[in-house]
Amino acid sequence: MASLMTSTIPEVLKHSKQNGQIDATPYIEEYSTFYQHGCESVEDRERRQSDKGKQMISSFYNLVSDFYEYGWAQSFHFAYLQKDEPFACGLQRYEYVLPLRMKVHPGSHLLDLGCGIGGPLRNIARFARCKVTGVTISEYQVTRGNQIIEENNLQEQCNIVYGDFLKLPFDDCSFDGVYAIESTCHTMFKSTVYSEAYRVLKPGCFFAGYEWCVTHKYDPNNEKHRQVKFNIEEGNGLPDTATTEEVLEGLKDAGFELVDAYDLAEFLDIPWYSPLSATFSLQGFRHTRLGHYVTHLSVQFLEKLGVIPKGSAQVSKLLMNAARDLVEGGKLGIYTPMYFFVARKPASY
Repeated sequence: MASLMTSTIPEVLKHSKQNGQIDATPYIEEYSTFYQHGCESVEDRERRQSDKGKQMISSFYNLVSDFYEYGWAQSFHFAYLQKDEPFACGLQRYEYVLPLRMKVHPGSHLLDLGCGIGGPLRNIARFARCKVTGVTISEYQVTRGNQIIEENNLQEQCNIVYGDFLKLPFDDCSFDGVYAIESTCHTMFKSTVYSEAYRVLKPGCFFAGYEWCVTHKYDPNNEKHRQVKFNIEEGNGLPDTATTEEVLEGLKDAGFELVDAYDLAEFLDIPWYSPLSATFSLQGFRHTRLGHYVTHLSVQFLEKLGVIPKGSAQVSKLLMNAARDLVEGGKLGIYTPMYFFVARKPASY
């Protein structure tokens, strides 16, 4: 099994070297220092939302994108899973909900906020027969995502640009729809990011997405709850985690008319965190605990051989811990990555 893992990992991680990322050690050390261990204070929260925090998020995704692509999928998000179905099917269904609820027509032009390497935007472009532009703060993701778009001959429908979703590089009323899949959790300035979505959206069109939130079960006075929340944020490059009420307030402040909002995690037969805590599965060995461990050992071995960038093992360990903490937050019921919303920009704008 280890030979299977080592034969595949370099095919993904080699992209880091191809794009100039040779030694990840300085970045991961700076990242670890930035996220001081322990529960967050007001000062921690403010620091993580500063310009320096934004740089840390960019560095985080420069480091982890290849690991996500190999160990998860080209779509960096959770999914609505059903019994005995391939993992990829759950991911795609999770994405297809968006153009359906946004009433997207063929030929429409959509914007993907925080698009990663573009897995969702490519799937949605094919499914809805539309154009999709993605924006990400990670220069590495821009390079890798557009490379995959070209490999799939989707240049006519898809493209990824570098940009900050708090200050989008697009004109007013440019898009027929805007969506965000588990990406705007990387800012607590909800009113700002939602206002940018509102600005670039054409009147009468829709904004939809999935947000990471703490649930009504989260108790800020519970030490364990606070620690699990902090661990999730540290392991996933988050400044803080919003409540569902803050998400709704941000949409309202931006000017949107709320169409629908609910926590999809409350309606799942298979918990959202199952792929992170699964036992042995021939269909998804990389998603099992044993798979995580074997992958980590393989990364350590390959790093020593110089096949993959230095610091890769440290990144792997960070992501293993992140998976553990997300499972804990899910089991406690205090955390959800799939608070779903649909909002509309008034036609009279």
